[in-house]
Amino acid sequence: MTSNDATGAAGGRAHEDIRVARPAEGVLLLTIDRPAVRNALRTRTLAEIAAELAAAEDDPGTRAVVITGGSEHFAAGADVREMSALGAIDVLTHERARHWRAIGAFPKPLIAAVCGVALGGGCELALACDLVVAGTNAQFGQPEVNLGMIPGAGGASRLVRTCGKALAMQMVLTGRPIDARTALAAGIAVEVDEPESALARAIELAAVIASKPPVAVRLAKEAVRRALEVPLTDAIEADRQAFALLAASDDRREGIAAFLEKRPPVFTGR
Repeated sequence: MTSNDATGAAGGRAHEDIRVARPAEGVLLLTIDRPAVRNALRTRTLAEIAAELAAAEDDPGTRAVVITGGSEHFAAGADVREMSALGAIDVLTHERARHWRAIGAFPKPLIAAVCGVALGGGCELALACDLVVAGTNAQFGQPEVNLGMIPGAGGASRLVRTCGKALAMQMVLTGRPIDARTALAAGIAVEVDEPESALARAIELAAVIASKPPVAVRLAKEAVRRALEVPLTDAIEADRQAFALLAASDDRREGIAAFLEKRPPVFTGR
């Protein structure tokens, strides 16, 4: 890594539940750090992640973000003790929903390095990311049914869009997790690596993405996500408009010039 790992973040934000680092140029690394509870996602954890993503959105120096929980646990789900104290109205109006929306709406590339368990909210956090690199010890699951609940932060909806009805139904109705190889075959993970190297691979992917023209990357992410949500003809029309919009960018001109001149491009984000 190219910078020291530290508790806290740029701008003086002190954190209890996550650690923040800059492992490569243009890459922000967020590490969930609650090992005593297998990185269970309490409200503070989600708030700290959302705060860092909000700052990253406004920071031109951050072009991709990696989220991990380390080599043993990604996140074992929501903090059940915290959730058990909430009634129906509390759950409906709780700030957790706002933090989940912020994570899901983050416009820059978001990559998860998942080792160990990614259960409940942990699986939902991985599914909210754009790419998932899984360790061979990873387990993805939505066990909420075992507690008389259903996935409450997009797990069922994102699963069926990612891996299809059959596997989504199996995971949600049985509560049984799947392993890394099954996740890879289902399209949940893009790669599987040893637990010791999964994070490095995720950072490598993030660094490659961070080297690309940021406006084009942002519009490309929007295009892929939009294709999951709107009719095909609408998605294609929106892609055409974004393609035309990029014709006005300096980075497009630089990319074409560099290609024709057989030299590396220098992108500025304009």
